[in-house]
Amino acid sequence: MALPGFSETAQKLLQQAKVLIVGAGGLGCPAAQYLTSTGVGTIGIADFDVVSESNLHRQILYTPADIGQEKAILACMRLQAQNPGVKLLPHVEKITSTNVLDIVKQYDIVIDGTDNFETRYLLNDACVLNGKPLVYGAIYQFEGQVAVWNVKCKDDQRSPNYRDLFPKVDATQIPNCTEGGVIPTLAGIIGCMQANEVIKYITQTGELLAGKVLIFDAQSMQSRIIKIGSVTKTNIRRLTETVIISTITAGELKSRLQNDDIELVDVRTEQERDAYDIGGTHIPLDELESYLPFFTSSTTKVLYCATGNRSAEAVKLILKMIPEADLLSLEGGLKGYI
Repeated sequence: MALPGFSETAQKLLQQAKVLIVGAGGLGCPAAQYLTSTGVGTIGIADFDVVSESNLHRQILYTPADIGQEKAILACMRLQAQNPGVKLLPHVEKITSTNVLDIVKQYDIVIDGTDNFETRYLLNDACVLNGKPLVYGAIYQFEGQVAVWNVKCKDDQRSPNYRDLFPKVDATQIPNCTEGGVIPTLAGIIGCMQANEVIKYITQTGELLAGKVLIFDAQSMQSRIIKIGSVTKTNIRRLTETVIISTITAGELKSRLQNDDIELVDVRTEQERDAYDIGGTHIPLDELESYLPFFTSSTTKVLYCATGNRSAEAVKLILKMIPEADLLSLEGGLKGYI
């Protein structure tokens, strides 16, 4: 409260605010910690996943003893100990087109800490439809991005949203942090920037990253801001229905392979296939559409990749064209299988 331009009134605004953080991972952990310590009154943590050993280097709320436990529950417990005066609400269900509007409308502003494009677009559209600002953050290898979408401006118009910057993204061609790698400190830097934008929005101080995107390079420690316009040019009227895919665990797969009632399909690249595989037909992800007749047979097909992300995208792609196809995605991919 000693800060110039910051007062008891601003602190009360923080106390009255309700912030939803979707994704309790690399971005969500630092954002949640700083918003909790700053005294935001109500913080919702939405994440249906569990703690994984491979993510501990950048998901700093968790320890090796937490592996396998629900992130949202654990995060709320740790944050509550950090600041007993904050109300913390875990949302352990997966964010889908059926529940996202009801969850988002309970909060004043939303932080996007997700790691997949389907949820990014879903959150963006839900915030637009609910009239809520969304603080976007993304990281990959050594680069991060931050922006604030859908802020109310003059004449009841709204600032640009995610679809203004990326009308459509081919998720199958872009690896996530697990597959492409990320320097862990970058998650902390971008997550803190997201928390900073939330504080600025709630207290009405500073200049928001609305209508622009900040790009940060962790190797050179340089950042630049790209302006993308003052108002949105998109017209979002409804949500895209979430495609629910069926998965199979490594244990279930090993058991069913003995009965020989399924067929494996490797959707990785040729280089990955040459390095290691567990058998099955090799159909690289970018060639799937050329092999659609293969997926019309009655045999259950289990698609696999390195981590389960590309195989899940492959299943969605095929189901859009062959809704009756009998497909499963290997949960955790080869990493989990091994």
